[in-house]
Amino acid sequence: MNQRLDYFQLSSALAKKYLDFNTAVGNSAVVKEFKILVTVRASQINACGFCLDMHVKEAKIWGERELRVHHIAIWRESPLFSPRERAALEWTEALTTLSAQGVSDEIYDHVRTHFSEEELSDLSFLVVAINGWNRLNVAVRMKPGSADAAYGLDKAGLN
Repeated sequence: MNQRLDYFQLSSALAKKYLDFNTAVGNSAVVKEFKILVTVRASQINACGFCLDMHVKEAKIWGERELRVHHIAIWRESPLFSPRERAALEWTEALTTLSAQGVSDEIYDHVRTHFSEEELSDLSFLVVAINGWNRLNVAVRMKPGSADAAYGLDKAGLN
């Protein structure tokens, strides 16, 4: 499968702004706490091989336990996640797979017991950011692993 187009080259000003947005999102403490869980789970749901590959490698580099990374897909059944982590994963799924009715009051109320309004707002921007990257990379058929050297992901030793 070949990459369809290079949006970084063709829309460089927009790509730079989106990278700036992504960097700004990453400055939040709650985002740093949940980045791996959110980016891996959204990428799984969206079937974005490029992003899933990238964030699994980041998880390895950043010291996340391998079994926890494998269990992200089954977080509801897994004993490896705290209630707060489960809430972050629930929110990720709700925003990634929006229903026609939006996010239910039940999910919102449950998630709010684990996060302040500011944390939930920051977490929401993280979900928005990864979903945007997923959609771009799925649309252009980015090849998993194709940017490893550029992002230092070859250090994960998962080639």
